[in-house]
Amino acid sequence: MFRKFIWLFLVLPAGVILVAFALANRHSVQLNLDPLSSDDPFLTLDAPFFLFLLAAFLAGLLIGGIVTWFGQSKWRKEAKARARETTALRSETDQLNEQLRAAHTPRLGSAEAAE
Repeated sequence: MFRKFIWLFLVLPAGVILVAFALANRHSVQLNLDPLSSDDPFLTLDAPFFLFLLAAFLAGLLIGGIVTWFGQSKWRKEAKARARETTALRSETDQLNEQLRAAHTPRLGSAEAAE
């Protein structure tokens, strides 16, 4: 249900806006990648304007995701260490509970010796 809500109210309108944006900016532009020679550039790209804008948006999204991933590495390492510690403590607790049960279970030999 929540996925349908997200699809209906967020993804679908964003797609419609993206298509409208692409149609409004479909004229071809030239991107000059040679900063030294503006008269006769060495490397240029001709493409619709919306492709350059979408490429810049995707590059920013990718770079932001990578920076966030590396920024959170400290917390991921801490979470892994705490998970290992929790596993070790749980296994130790299980061993101690088994030893406690074994110590409190009556033995046949001890019951006969008490009589």
